[in-house]
Amino acid sequence: MTEVRVLIYHATGDADGVLEAYHQVSKEMAGVPGQLGNELLHGVHETDRFIVISRWSSLDAFTTWEQGRDHKGSTEPLRQYRDTSMARPFGVYAVTAQY
Repeated sequence: MTEVRVLIYHATGDADGVLEAYHQVSKEMAGVPGQLGNELLHGVHETDRFIVISRWSSLDAFTTWEQGRDHKGSTEPLRQYRDTSMARPFGVYAVTAQY
């Protein structure tokens, strides 16, 4: 199986709100089958930019969760911060190499 990374882009000046929502979502998603962990990145030069990166054991595991009934409810607190200026505020990437 190939691991995947899901990147979700956020844009806001409310760093405290993003951090609080990130912790809330992470606690809600703890134990989701196939999720290996996640990170919140904060832009160093563009301080209104954030990226949540989640690691999944496979595309199937991510897709199963994404299409499940708990998906939208679990991630709701972060949705208000999504970067709506982008055509697609998220990306799904397969790991093709790593050390």
